[in-house]
Amino acid sequence: MNKSYEVEYCNLELRFDRRTIQNLIRDLIHEGYSLYWSENESLFIISVRTGRKLVKLRFQRIQNRYKIVGNYTIKDEKLSEFMERLIGDTRGHAVVKRFKDRQILIESILFGELILLVEVSGVDHRIIFQKRPLVTTEEMIRAFQSTRAEERIGVLRMELDYELSNLYEALEREDDECVQQCKEKLLVLRSEMLQLEC
Repeated sequence: MNKSYEVEYCNLELRFDRRTIQNLIRDLIHEGYSLYWSENESLFIISVRTGRKLVKLRFQRIQNRYKIVGNYTIKDEKLSEFMERLIGDTRGHAVVKRFKDRQILIESILFGELILLVEVSGVDHRIIFQKRPLVTTEEMIRAFQSTRAEERIGVLRMELDYELSNLYEALEREDDECVQQCKEKLLVLRSEMLQLEC
């Protein structure tokens, strides 16, 4: 194993059920990690020993589901693979910083997919990968000639109003999970509206 291996996980937004945590514990034990866990009304904590270090993964309880909270610096390659599998399996969001020699690779992950990869060396940085929308020139021409956009905008406005009212009700009920789902739907609808209005 590379002794200088280090990965930092920031801005994690992963949501899952209890079974996912149980599977993670089982897989970590199967891989030979020494660990223990504790739980109270608001948190589920898994403490994983990696060499002389102890990594505490904190899972906040939100009704009958969980959300990982905090930023983590992991210097164990196998444990970071578990973290990345968790991000992918839960279709979560994260910023992952990989420290290598004098370089930092920064990955932005959205819904479990890499959308941006930047390499930073000192003060220089370059974009290695950026996910672009997959739209061909022919599709653009058809879209401009179509009247479907005007029709869709009207429907979109109604969908946005409906989702905003759902969000308002979820905020009133203090239903965090429903609030998050509404926000995600609103982001998708907003993105579509912006594309149609351009």
